[in-house]
Amino acid sequence: MSWDRVINIKTPAEIQLMREAGRINHEALQAARAAIQPGVTTADLNAIAEEVLRKHGAFSPFLNYPGPTPYPASICTSVNEELVHGIPGKRKLVEGDIITMDCGTVFKGFVADSAITVGVGEISGAAQMLIEVTEGALQAGITKMVPGLHVGDVSAAIQDYVESRGYYVTRVYTGHGVGKQMHEGPQVPNYGQAGAGLELKAGMTIALEPMVLIGTPDTRVLRDGWTVISVDRSLTAHYEHSVAITEEGPLILTIS
Repeated sequence: MSWDRVINIKTPAEIQLMREAGRINHEALQAARAAIQPGVTTADLNAIAEEVLRKHGAFSPFLNYPGPTPYPASICTSVNEELVHGIPGKRKLVEGDIITMDCGTVFKGFVADSAITVGVGEISGAAQMLIEVTEGALQAGITKMVPGLHVGDVSAAIQDYVESRGYYVTRVYTGHGVGKQMHEGPQVPNYGQAGAGLELKAGMTIALEPMVLIGTPDTRVLRDGWTVISVDRSLTAHYEHSVAITEEGPLILTIS
């Protein structure tokens, strides 16, 4: 992954533009979510999200993103043991799968980035609990995104929420600043020490993204150079919102 390590403080007008991008991003994810059922391919979901972006004059920052090979799609579709960066294709979803869709949007020069994990039809209790814990971890982290706290407070809140429930957080992949670039500073790991790290300031905008695994914190990358899986192939989940830090509290940008 290429990173712009600079931390860019956004003006209120820039945050408003990011909210517009975030609403489009939310719409694209929800349109794809509505299509999830057994027999649908991950390429179908990518096409649905792309159509929403086109409708609004937006585009994906994921498409052709530099890597081992340029990333070939507009969203990431990661199924079951696939934690992040799964490539949409011919794979058909089946009853009981869980799928993470990670979507990015560029609109008027600003990026929104968010992800959800969704069950396909009836899923197991273990899969449902994993999804709920991952979404809860995201909310736990967001509550700490206020001026005067630190990156470590956010990271520790995520880690504590997940590990207290018997699950694991990835030690490799992190949240990140977002704005005119998809990856800006600061990095926000999903584990950390409360009170440590960079102090949070109003105007920072961060894509916070807990990535949770049932059986292990360890991952590996498949031969496609992108798809990250749990090494024991146990279930994984991923939630993400782009959030602005404001004097009034955290402002989630990637909602309607």
